[in-house]
Amino acid sequence: MVRIIIALLFCFPVAICAQTYQQLSEKAIECIENDSLPQAEELLLQALKLEPKNGKNALLFSNLGLVQRRLGEFDKALESYSFALNFAPLAVPILLDRAAIYMEMGKTDRAYTDYCQVLDEDKKNKEALLMRAYIYVIRRDYPAARIDYNRLLEIEPQSYSGRLGLATLEQKEGKFREALEILNKMLATTPEDATLYIARADVEREMKHEDLAMVDLEEAIRLDAASADAYLLRGNIYLVQKKKGLAKADFEKAISLGVPPADLHEQLRQCK
Repeated sequence: MVRIIIALLFCFPVAICAQTYQQLSEKAIECIENDSLPQAEELLLQALKLEPKNGKNALLFSNLGLVQRRLGEFDKALESYSFALNFAPLAVPILLDRAAIYMEMGKTDRAYTDYCQVLDEDKKNKEALLMRAYIYVIRRDYPAARIDYNRLLEIEPQSYSGRLGLATLEQKEGKFREALEILNKMLATTPEDATLYIARADVEREMKHEDLAMVDLEEAIRLDAASADAYLLRGNIYLVQKKKGLAKADFEKAISLGVPPADLHEQLRQCK
């Protein structure tokens, strides 16, 4: 009888702690679903403090990272995802989430490392292939980018992002006809996509076909009047054509749609 009581004395607090940990975790999920993010963050921190060595903390730290990312607390989110990876070093979803934050913060080298690790675990991971290809383009490592885009399109031939990325790569390598071929095929199936018209207009601009580019930009603006990219590109074409008044109007429109004025300081100066 004594042994039973002693066992209960030892087990009872553990059971309470486990239940409380579970309750805190479940309540945090409810708060996340209800977009009550500060409360969710606090509940997750309480649960983690209660049982710092619980094997389920990989999930809690991952959820905490999600909450902190949505709150704009990127440094905290990175720390939380890194703690989650301490519990589950090869967890692909957590690596992808951390890499996404690195990308948002402009830390592409660290994102690249995470995407490579994802692909070590899952060679067909479409998100990692797409984002690593994008990083290769930024680095001007076009052959490596092409390999990843081709792998992605082997897995998902109709991938929108993959085809658009490959078209951009063709453009950067000066293969304008190849870029147009991809974009024309995409527009044939999705003719109401403003982004594709802007992308094709940019290729046409580089080919010195400004009139064609303007037609595509007019269509892009008709489809999406809030597209800052369309006004930016059209403004740059107007500037080349010495139509400074029209260029200035488009640049000011782009600013009103969220483009930082500092980014267009030089263009606006040239409009004077």
